[in-house]
Amino acid sequence: MRATRRPRRGNSGLTLMEVLIAVSLLSLLSIGMLIALRVSLGALGKTNTKLIDNRRVAGTQRILEQEIAGFVPVMALCGATPGPNGPKERTPFFQGEPQAMRFVSTYSLEEAWRGSPQILEFSVIPREDGKGVRLIVNEHRYFGPLSAGAFCLGMAFNPALGYQMARFPPIAPGPRSFVLADRLAYCRFSYLVPAPPPVITQWRPAWLFGRWPLGVRVEMAPLEEDPSRLRPVTITSAIRITKALDIEYVDW
Repeated sequence: MRATRRPRRGNSGLTLMEVLIAVSLLSLLSIGMLIALRVSLGALGKTNTKLIDNRRVAGTQRILEQEIAGFVPVMALCGATPGPNGPKERTPFFQGEPQAMRFVSTYSLEEAWRGSPQILEFSVIPREDGKGVRLIVNEHRYFGPLSAGAFCLGMAFNPALGYQMARFPPIAPGPRSFVLADRLAYCRFSYLVPAPPPVITQWRPAWLFGRWPLGVRVEMAPLEEDPSRLRPVTITSAIRITKALDIEYVDW
């Protein structure tokens, strides 16, 4: 028998044009995936930055409220001459200026509510780049009236009020200063004082009385407005004094 021949088939494979088209489509697909990944990472980074900024603003508000809430009405031994043996005068320890404030609090950044009282120094200082200001705080351990008196330059007579008041040195930033708020358009303090009728209370930009205020207000505004981020708010906190100035208290 004669064997039948099968018909020859064409050579199987891809043409050069088909390979180029496949490579081009794969490249376009890879570029699209890289662009989508880059956009997603950029959006994630912006969201994370805004979240951190919002947490910082909320944390600043919480810290300020707790520090003022932990206010301790202590007396300072303030003298006109330096040194432990110089004459001292007992005076309420509190400094209140438009951009500086000193007082003793039971709350601190390092130890929260668990540590010993701290002398807190708040100051509004300009930024290094000249754009806006920042709020800083210094903490110093409080050991008693003498430690508070170390921040007093002496007593000075106030002719407008008719009595002597403590004088304080400027608050200087240092390596241990903590930045509570940054990139602010402004930051200022005001203090609540009792007023005669019919006005019940008044807010003053500076504290010029020989006692402690009824409340403290901290006003802040961001340097750049951004609706998508939390805005620093005005913090108003009452100071409740349960000590009488004519009674000698023991500072432990």
